[in-house]
Amino acid sequence: MARGLISLGARRDVCGSLGWPIHISLKYEKLGCMRVLLEESVGLCLDGPADDTNNWLHRQLQAKDPKYSGIPLHWVKTAEAVRYLTERRSEVEARSHTGDTPLHVMVKRSRISCAVALLAAGAEANAAGHHGDTPLHIAMRLDNLPLIKALIVFGAEMDKPNEIGETPGLLAARCSTGFEDFIAISAVVGSLSKGFDTVDGAPKPRGARVLCLDGGGIRGLVLIQLLLAVEKAAGCPARKLFDWIAGTSTGAILALGIAHGKTLVYLRALYFRMKDLVFQGSRPYDSVPLERFLREEFGENTRMTDIQTPRVILTGVLADRHPAELHLFRNYNPPNTGHEPHYCPRTPFKPVTQPSDQLVWMAARSSGAAPTYFRQMGRFLDGGLLANNPTLDALTEIHEVNQALKAEGQMDMAVHPAIVLSLGTGKPPQEKVHSVDVYRPTGPIDVVQTVFGARELGRMLVDCCTESEARMVDRARAWCEMISVDYHRLSPQLMSDVMLDEVQDTMLIDMLWDTEIYIHKQKNNIKRLAESLLRYSPP
Repeated sequence: MARGLISLGARRDVCGSLGWPIHISLKYEKLGCMRVLLEESVGLCLDGPADDTNNWLHRQLQAKDPKYSGIPLHWVKTAEAVRYLTERRSEVEARSHTGDTPLHVMVKRSRISCAVALLAAGAEANAAGHHGDTPLHIAMRLDNLPLIKALIVFGAEMDKPNEIGETPGLLAARCSTGFEDFIAISAVVGSLSKGFDTVDGAPKPRGARVLCLDGGGIRGLVLIQLLLAVEKAAGCPARKLFDWIAGTSTGAILALGIAHGKTLVYLRALYFRMKDLVFQGSRPYDSVPLERFLREEFGENTRMTDIQTPRVILTGVLADRHPAELHLFRNYNPPNTGHEPHYCPRTPFKPVTQPSDQLVWMAARSSGAAPTYFRQMGRFLDGGLLANNPTLDALTEIHEVNQALKAEGQMDMAVHPAIVLSLGTGKPPQEKVHSVDVYRPTGPIDVVQTVFGARELGRMLVDCCTESEARMVDRARAWCEMISVDYHRLSPQLMSDVMLDEVQDTMLIDMLWDTEIYIHKQKNNIKRLAESLLRYSPP
């Protein structure tokens, strides 16, 4: 209907009592009409200057309603609309006549999915609006715990006063939020707002700093939140804190993002955007959106060797053979170990692509080709099947690189690990399993028990394949202690089991909230870790 009216000459820039047509389409959640209003114009160009008044898109995105002087982003009711508008460079910090940003409005309306989408798009969590209130002031008055958590996770401050001197912390003390929740909020925000002590300068001993990132799908957000805390403690970007970065699956994507110089704040927003683009429909998901996403982020033709520093290791599984083998994607030439092949093939296999020819986006896609979630990438499956925690594989690789240098008479170029930081995507609560017994049933009751047993056995096999905690951590710690390497493991205990493809904002915010509470408890350990990382940084 809207497209037909426009084709007949209907104007899109007429302001009625409620606003422009685009305001009305958002008020009544007519997203199709919104798209038509933004796209059906001659000479529409997203690449033009954002302040070009002749740009029809810019005029629509900045159109102000007559009552509140709000732009369309103030009127959104769905996260989809937020993403659509912000992707077209709608101004997330635009002000209404009261001084409120779109985030203020979403919090007032208790639209958590819209608020999270705005935060992910870069909205300032501490923006002062009407009477100097921040979004957190409003959330505290509403006693809306999910919104409070979301704002704090994205950096909202508890001690920021409004025009009359009220802080969110003071409002929290007056509201009816449960005592335990309030204590948790105060503790977490205290640790975030005060930060960590400055690390003093120290002599720079020689040694490699190794970062290892577990797999875990959307739980990669936990990795980002942990790294943000380490960055804050060190006062230095993560890219400059490590000489080697190893990652599996979601950890591989994060490793490449860090190596490409992307900030952790950007990567966190990236994950929130990615989940809704990639996890659409039912499993197994269409791989095309994921591949398109990786191409856009890492480049169509970027190769692994285009990344100079730090050294990057990504895990994948060669699934075109039995037994399957672990493969490492590198941004450097693999070491010549001189070892015999692990297996004797009956027929020759096609050689793997060399790092100088390996496309970055394809390496990321191969490492994250989780069975039943996405189709395999050529001959590769998810590296988490054999190395969901890549710590031991990274240490083995560094040792083999050093041994190869020694064999070539270049021992002076070898740098042994000095410190290893292993980050997990969170530990789910442990549950009781009644039976994993699978046997030939002799009656109806046995059939039911066998079905349940088979299901639990299947879960157990998946857990065993993708184990990254418990004894896996013990082995890595023991190895590091034996070779006098400083080992640190950070992985929060989660209050619920978050699936790899979780898309619900409330679940993800609760997961990050658990992570922030864990970070507060580990504050002193993180401070010591930061001191060690800076001690071994290059001069």
